[in-house]
Amino acid sequence: MSGGPTTMVREAPAHALRAAFIWASHRRRLARMATRSRVTRGTVRRFVAGESLPEALEALARLHASGMKTTVDVLGEAVTSIDEARAAADRYLDVLDALAERGLDGNVSLKLTQMGLEVDRAACLENVRRIVERAAARGAFVRVDMEDHCRTDQTLAIVRELHASHPNVGTVIQSYLRRSAADVEVLDRERIAVRLCKGAYDEPASVAYPAKADVDASYRDLAATLLREGSYPALATHDPAIIDVVCRLAAREGIGRDKFEFQMLYGIRRDLQERLAGDGYTVRVYVPFGTEWYPYYMRRLAERPANVLFMARSVLREGRHRPAATAGRT
Repeated sequence: MSGGPTTMVREAPAHALRAAFIWASHRRRLARMATRSRVTRGTVRRFVAGESLPEALEALARLHASGMKTTVDVLGEAVTSIDEARAAADRYLDVLDALAERGLDGNVSLKLTQMGLEVDRAACLENVRRIVERAAARGAFVRVDMEDHCRTDQTLAIVRELHASHPNVGTVIQSYLRRSAADVEVLDRERIAVRLCKGAYDEPASVAYPAKADVDASYRDLAATLLREGSYPALATHDPAIIDVVCRLAAREGIGRDKFEFQMLYGIRRDLQERLAGDGYTVRVYVPFGTEWYPYYMRRLAERPANVLFMARSVLREGRHRPAATAGRT
């Protein structure tokens, strides 16, 4: 799978922009600047459903009323202490209780580094187990998100260990990783539910396809395998061409619309979300909330250049309407 010299040249600026945003997502000083900026905080609200649980519940209720399914991400990652990890797990317990009390979708997504993976594996496993057990008691589902390739083996090992006793656990596979076909084979065999996405980290070419054409081809192949052999796959994409391929394959092979779902990010391609839901497909919206939104937001900008243009237009609009005495003070 390769895109040829012309494609590689065209993709070079996009790759550089993506790498720059991924780099920025790890800079604490930039995070402090962004979280203090009125402009940035305003544009972030398109992609993040508030900083508090009540704000998130309002957004979830609106999506539920419009016919969408949801999964909730309490933003945060890479904690540095067991106490921080335990507190993050407690926030997920609160979310699961609140979802059940309000009759909203019992579905959450979490990251292992937020649960303490890089501090203490045993403590991380215990934190996730607490969440999974509370979810099971509430009839809810827990998706363990995938992070960069250095953590893939650890993530899959923990998911498989938990799934052995808790079938309400699933994970994520990224189509840009060269290893993903082998991982999907194992997960399908063990009936572990997979969310398929393209991938949102800046990975070396030795482990990930650098060209978009190759990533897309891998996605189509993996989606076909999951549709035929997987356990209720979740196909996370905003790409209309790939969505069309999935729909045609499912129709051709008699795979019912109740056997899989599409997943999309909160605030992105809402028109496409509504169209698919109107056509009878299940659409689940990934709804993040919390104060630690900066790394998530940077990755969204890295994934989709149109998001950068959206933010730039917002900055210009605010600049035009801001009183001269306060201009430039963000």
